[in-house]
Amino acid sequence: MEKKIVSSASSLKPIVIVGGGGIVRAAHLPAYTRGGLEVTAIVDRDVTQAAQTAADFNVPWSGTSIAEAILHSPQEVIFDIAVPAHAILGVLEQLPDGAAVLIQKPMGETLAEAEAILALCRSKKLVAAVNFQLRWAPNMIAARALADSGRLGKVHDMEVHVNVHTPWELWSFLKTAPRLEILYHSIHYVDLVRSWFGEPLSVLAKTVRNPATADLAATKSVIILDYGEWIRAYIATSHTQRFSSQHQQSYVQWEGTENGMRAQMGLNLDYPKGSPDTLELFHKAENEGDASPLFEGNWVPDAFLGSMLSLQHFVAGQSNVLPTSVEDAINTMRVVEAAYRSSIVGGEPVTPA
Repeated sequence: MEKKIVSSASSLKPIVIVGGGGIVRAAHLPAYTRGGLEVTAIVDRDVTQAAQTAADFNVPWSGTSIAEAILHSPQEVIFDIAVPAHAILGVLEQLPDGAAVLIQKPMGETLAEAEAILALCRSKKLVAAVNFQLRWAPNMIAARALADSGRLGKVHDMEVHVNVHTPWELWSFLKTAPRLEILYHSIHYVDLVRSWFGEPLSVLAKTVRNPATADLAATKSVIILDYGEWIRAYIATSHTQRFSSQHQQSYVQWEGTENGMRAQMGLNLDYPKGSPDTLELFHKAENEGDASPLFEGNWVPDAFLGSMLSLQHFVAGQSNVLPTSVEDAINTMRVVEAAYRSSIVGGEPVTPA
């Protein structure tokens, strides 16, 4: 797992953001402001939205043209693409060969699109990473540090449990999306599990719709990632729990041979207001009390700084590893595709009596 990233201002390249919508305003720009990163231009097909976002965050140029944004920026920049998945390829085609780019997840709407994105990045020699930023949430970094210290012993169990109300109507492009929950939400957890255990042997999944959101695609999922006989890893999500906020849950929990821990993802609770992220260490010994390891910040916006700095450091030659490069991210997309196939094929039929 990635460590907390510290960078010197001299090594940081300016950023051109393509997309000026809600996630940019709520996460990208606040994170970059905190980290002292310079954003030189914002591009959006809605010129009014681009101008308003630029004005609110003191970005010197805004418009609808990537080519013009390049003209109004320094020679070496990082492109930060924050557009719906179906629009990613069209944006990448407009970037200069050899450019550095951070691509908002998912890496396309299907595995075929992801493979086309990977092929284009290779042909244009783009230094490209996908913004699977949950890996860099402060409590997730702290959790990995605990595991690396040996406090948990050998980790053999990881579960993600999300039972919340998510206001999907905030994202208009999801209204007609044929794939929803796994592709746009649980993909974070698939990527997080991969970062702990690597590539699963197989995937068993079911994603279903909910009468409360009958106009949307599936919003509830169960995903089991097979890592053999000694590791259990699964993801269970439901996004239409409207009955009681006190019974909503949003956490990742690990069990080791010595101790366990749970990380609350507060963002999902009362979204978009959210609650604080937490991390709790569970002790095996009865005479030891549970502990809350120290960390600062929350998934949003702080994790977005981590994913950008990971790319910045790689481009600057300060790191020889790009954890969520398109070459790695394609494997997260393969797991997602396998989950959708599994959901269609179904489980083993039960023989009637």
